Amino acid sequence: MASKSPDLMERIVSLCKRRGFVFQSSEIYGGFNSCYDYGPLGAELKRNVKNAWWQAMVTGREDIVGLDSAIIQHPAIWQASGHLAGFADLLVDCRVCKGRFREDHLEQKGVCPNCGGKGDLTEARAFNLMFKTFAGPVEDASHTVYLRPETAQGIFTNFVNVVNSARMKPPFGIAQIGKSFRNEITPGNFVFRTREFEQMEMEFFIPPGEDDQWYEYWIKQRHEWYVRFGVRAEKLRLRKHDDDELAHYSTGCTDVEYEFPFGWSELEGIAKRGCFDLTQHSEASGKDLSFFDEAKKERYLPHVVEPAAGCDRAAMTFLVDAYDEEKLVDQKSGKEDVRTVLHFHPQIAPTTTAVFPLVKKEGMPEKAKEIQGILQAAGISSFYDQKGAIGRRYRRQDEVGTPWCLTVDGDTLSEGTVTIRDRDSMKQDRCPVADLVEEIRTRVRNWKRE
Repeated sequence: MASKSPDLMERIVSLCKRRGFVFQSSEIYGGFNSCYDYGPLGAELKRNVKNAWWQAMVTGREDIVGLDSAIIQHPAIWQASGHLAGFADLLVDCRVCKGRFREDHLEQKGVCPNCGGKGDLTEARAFNLMFKTFAGPVEDASHTVYLRPETAQGIFTNFVNVVNSARMKPPFGIAQIGKSFRNEITPGNFVFRTREFEQMEMEFFIPPGEDDQWYEYWIKQRHEWYVRFGVRAEKLRLRKHDDDELAHYSTGCTDVEYEFPFGWSELEGIAKRGCFDLTQHSEASGKDLSFFDEAKKERYLPHVVEPAAGCDRAAMTFLVDAYDEEKLVDQKSGKEDVRTVLHFHPQIAPTTTAVFPLVKKEGMPEKAKEIQGILQAAGISSFYDQKGAIGRRYRRQDEVGTPWCLTVDGDTLSEGTVTIRDRDSMKQDRCPVADLVEEIRTRVRNWKRE
């Protein structure tokens, strides 16, 4: 596997642009800091990550339902949730180099991490992370609204609506995937920390007193999800927050962390939020957000365990973890070569199969197109390529993580079989065209990272 090196992240970022995973936003205008556009392969990668999360959290369960709440919500929501008053980072400026940093990111207190100056940092001051804008034609305080900094509050304010319409009762969850916005002081590390990002959050509502058991349950579930989709277990760890790290309403939080080329960083947080949010919104709105348990004939405000993940961070993790540079030696010439490959799980990979005609004649392109159509009709994503030598076409698909390449040759036309070339082992097998769809589906189900 690719070893950790200072320029590893640079090589991955270069691949992302070259192959159409991620582009710098507004690049033709010089770019816009901390904003990125997902290209053709990146869009498919993110969609697959979201589909895998949604299946694990919603469609694959009976106790969780989905929601899609508005990005712009009533300003009173952010007042009640505490975001307007307390959603801030402590900011310091360097008087020498004019750099700006989060106080909690300083490696050495009072020392500028950029120029190394001592005693030249300003006093820390609070910096609210919410993006402010105006709704309507008048730009004044009465029309101020905010872009949501998290998707969770839309879930809490719809708690009663979901209970009544979906006929749910605790323990149950409400999940949501959507855009959030934070005016980060120090965005960076590619798409890891940006001002516009996509979250995958679930609020699991439980009777008071069941917090600990569900907290441990969801820590285990969320850690296992990353491993199930190919992330190496040794690159993951669970880090429990110290008491001084916890939000004032939280009684516990554990992060799933990954070892990136720039160090260990948070992928997802699993938090015990108690009944803080429902209490705040009940009091601020004057609406009763409690739940009445018919069996026990009692009313209570449910407590909450929240697994909250970043879709962009998850996609980046799958990409970084899949990245490999393999040294190959040509058996005839003895020359060394390097194969760049992304060992994506087939359900995460932007494309599942690539179909090649061996040569551009004798009916092979037409047959390859026919096979591609069969795969696509079966819901198996497929890419067609007839340009260049077959070895180069294999390498291009290795570099973007396509698990299987299918080559149409003379035997395909005479015997009805194709060559299936495996991305990870580079092993090649013949398969009847008639069995191809089931063969690919079986390989997807049985895939394991070597």
